[in-house]
Amino acid sequence: MQPLDYHRQTVLVTGASAGIGAEFARRLAERGANVVLVARRLERLEALAAELSGRYHIEATSLALDLTTPGVGAALEAELSRRGLEITSIVNNAGFATLGPFHREDPARLAAEIAVDVTSVVDISRTFIERLRRGDGFLVNVASMAAYQGNPTMAVYGATKAFVLNFTEALWYESRGTGLRVLALSPGATETEFFDVAGAQADGGTRRMTAADVVRTAFAALDRRNPPPSVIVGRSNRAAAAAVRFVGRRRATMMVGGMMRGAADPSAS
Repeated sequence: MQPLDYHRQTVLVTGASAGIGAEFARRLAERGANVVLVARRLERLEALAAELSGRYHIEATSLALDLTTPGVGAALEAELSRRGLEITSIVNNAGFATLGPFHREDPARLAAEIAVDVTSVVDISRTFIERLRRGDGFLVNVASMAAYQGNPTMAVYGATKAFVLNFTEALWYESRGTGLRVLALSPGATETEFFDVAGAQADGGTRRMTAADVVRTAFAALDRRNPPPSVIVGRSNRAAAAAVRFVGRRRATMMVGGMMRGAADPSAS
């Protein structure tokens, strides 16, 4: 593939009001890309848009939207069309987790988790991928280290990220030869507002990386002449994912369950 020219890109970033999404927006703007910032918190989006347009002299657009909205891809398409915006790349970053034994979880909260972490990723990708395939941009879907084994006390979150990983790798294959780069990005625990929602113990006691680490890894993969279908952030995380093949999924799941025991007791009834 030819090197990416970020000055020709208009990138839609979901979950852009904080954390990894905001870091993606900053680094994209630094490279000369225009950005469309999507999240629920309009004031935060507008503040970030003003920062980026003032500092990097790019066009930054704020778009407040709840990603649990049915037909979110069509809603985005309609709003972008109304504003005269044509996106060339996407970062599906938005997501959240619930923490606790599955049988104690609020069904409505689980439905919202699936809507944001899976349904919006599929719907937005499907809405825009045909036009992305005609260009030379990228589609980045943020998965997680949670995708690589069962995750006791975060069962739904881990399953959603396993879906995102497999879904994105399939799109990578289907998009070969089109000029579209497709990448699943799998960070480990990252110091963001994710833990304000999921709870501080959702990191299982592991060391948290920074959003800058995560985004730097994504750009390193995208800038390769032959980008991979997926990338794991951090050497220790790559080793942990590889170890699953050797220890087996049963033992790997038990190991994660042991790490998460301090967050919630999966054997409690």
